[in-house]
Amino acid sequence: MSDALDYLHATLQSLHDNGTKLKAPRSVLERLAHSKAPAAKRLAVETPAAPLSTSSPIVAETPARRPFSIPSPAPAPAIAPVETGPMTHLAPASGSKAERLAAMRPTVLSCQKCPNLVARRTQVVFGVGNPEAELMFVGEAPGEDEDKQGEPFVGRAGELLTKIIVAMGLTREKVYIGNVLKCRPDMPPGVSGNRKPRPDEMQTCLPYLREQIEIIQPKALVALGATALEGLTGENIPVGRARGRWMQFHGIPLMVTYHPAYLLRNQAISEKRKVWEDMLLVLEKLEHPISEKQRGYFLAKG
Repeated sequence: MSDALDYLHATLQSLHDNGTKLKAPRSVLERLAHSKAPAAKRLAVETPAAPLSTSSPIVAETPARRPFSIPSPAPAPAIAPVETGPMTHLAPASGSKAERLAAMRPTVLSCQKCPNLVARRTQVVFGVGNPEAELMFVGEAPGEDEDKQGEPFVGRAGELLTKIIVAMGLTREKVYIGNVLKCRPDMPPGVSGNRKPRPDEMQTCLPYLREQIEIIQPKALVALGATALEGLTGENIPVGRARGRWMQFHGIPLMVTYHPAYLLRNQAISEKRKVWEDMLLVLEKLEHPISEKQRGYFLAKG
């Protein structure tokens, strides 16, 4: 039961973080508020006099009513800023990039640092692509398909990412693709779907990704979604606020854009155009030629 409650709280927290508005009977909210799930931070939820309408946010508070709280899932420390001090390297300082990645691979594949992930994973998803890549995409964590195949972005979201890469005039073989978390986040037995990685899990796994980036030395990084951005930088910022401007990860230009899974849920041309505008900025940063056809993708036809 506790696993199921943890999953429910994680889902509510994710919906809240993404600005989703929900409705629920008062009795359900009260039962959730007084459940025994571990508490890390709390969401303030209005206790309505009448059922919530579809326009009522799950995070709300009015002066006339006293809010009650819903505890969030498993306790996890707030993610610290990305470390800047020396780190323990898994790969030798000399050799080709491919050789250095190969040298660190066995240690990553046999990692036992997160017992809950080790117990449920099928395999560790190391990363895939060109060690000499100019461009590196970073997701949050493997999903079910990736856990089975051992390669990042191989499900429906991966197919869409491949189309984006091809539209940029590149191929998956020319870029490098990895995740902040190398193992699929564990789910309660019998529960399908994927959950967001916890900050402590991402912080534990980040040194592996950081060393991959240090070896590859791409000219640009693309964080796919807010969770990937949080894992890389410690910044918990909605994609809508962060996209379209350059940030830095250890001196490497970093662009965040919407995760392909978001575009599968929201297929509006306007949202596809936002992602494409971010990719045009990436192409400019890489100093790749951009055709007029590419510049015109997903523009409204008038």
